[in-house]
Formats: sequence, C-alpha cells, structure tokens
Amino acid sequence: LKSNPSNNEEKEAQTQLTKSDELQRLHSQALSAYQQEDYQAAISLLDEILAVCVWDAELRELRAECYIKEGEPSKAISDLKAAAKLKNDNTEAFYKISKIYYQLGDHELSLSEVRECLKLDQDHKQCFSLYKQVKKLNKQIESAEEFIRDGRYEDAISKYDSVVKTEPEVPIYATRAKERVCHCLSKSQQATEAIKLCTEVLQLEPTNVNALKDRAEAYLLEDLYEE
Repeated sequence: LKSNPSNNEEKEAQTQLTKSDELQRLHSQALSAYQQEDYQAAISLLDEILAVCVWDAELRELRAECYIKEGEPSKAISDLKAAAKLKNDNTEAFYKISKIYYQLGDHELSLSEVRECLKLDQDHKQCFSLYKQVKKLNKQIESAEEFIRDGRYEDAISKYDSVVKTEPEVPIYATRAKERVCHCLSKSQQATEAIKLCTEVLQLEPTNVNALKDRAEAYLLEDLYEE
C-alpha cells in the first residue's frame, strides 16, 4: 500500500487488516477457551481461523489437542497428519499420531507412524520407547495369527496370553485377545470354554460379529441349536 497507493489497493489493504485483527481476536479467544478447558468452543473458534489460515501447523496441533480431549481421535489424526506435512521435522506430531493409533488398537499403523518419527530423530526418547512397545506387541499378534492360520490353536492361545501381559493398560488389546482365543477354542472344539469367553467379549461389544459367529459354532458343537 505504501509503495503503490491507489483507491482499489487501499480498500483491499484495509479489508485484509480488518480480517487480520479479527483473526487475532479469535485466536486469543480460542487460547482462552482451551485454557479454561472449554474444548468445544475452542474447536469452533479454530475452525473459523483455519478456514482462512489453512497452512498454520500450530493451530492444527492445537485443534488436534482439543479433539483428543473431546474424544474425537480420528479428527485429531487428520489435523496432526496435516501438521506433520506443514512443519519440518515434526517428530511431536508423528509421536502423537502413533500414540492415538495405539490407543485405538491399530498397532500396525501405530508402528508405521512411530517409525516416521525415528527417521527424523533416531534419539527421540518418547518415540523410541513407544516403538519398542508397539514392535513387541505387533510381533506377538502377528505370531499368534500365524499359529491360527496353521491350525496351532494352543500355541495361538499362549501367544495371545502374552499380548495381554505386554499391554495391560489399553483395554482394547485384552478384548481383541479374548475374541481370538474364543475363536481358537471354538475351532479346537472346546465348546464350553469358547461359549464362556465369547460371552465375555459380547458383554463388552454386543455387535462383535466374530464373537457371535464363534459362539454360534461352539453352540453347534453342544447341540444347542436355538442358541
């Protein structure tokens, strides 16, 4: 505007300055809402800002934090993936994405994301610690599934017991392990135990199709056709 003043440019400049002031005000309100733990309000304000400032990695990271607090992990992942691309060497974003996937029970994607973090910084303490945990768990689950494919059901059950010991803190892994052990028991014609374990899974997840199918197979073994 100073280098080449004209009516059109002045009008455009004033509009942009007004918008800029408005965005700064919204940013202050968003930070305030976040600090007061009003995450839904913070998300609404950040939505408005990010509609204009699409490439702001920090704002996306802040909105991701709000989504995590609000129990919307998939939306958090979306923002963190964008932030990982927008900011160079963003190990923190990769770590958080990996952690979310891990908590959701998606150990394979978790492993993939934490490897991205270690590519950027092989000495990253948090990423290395998470990597060791996910890699161990991933290997145990892969090994158990291989046993199932080979019909070695007792070995698979033993391996899934190890999975539960490796990760006692995240409930989804224990539930998945029970589901697969129930499958093994059903396949190896241990009907009573299969029915008991599948029922435990279905109390936690009433619409778990695998547990329903495996319990049905176990009921057939016991001639319980109505069930």
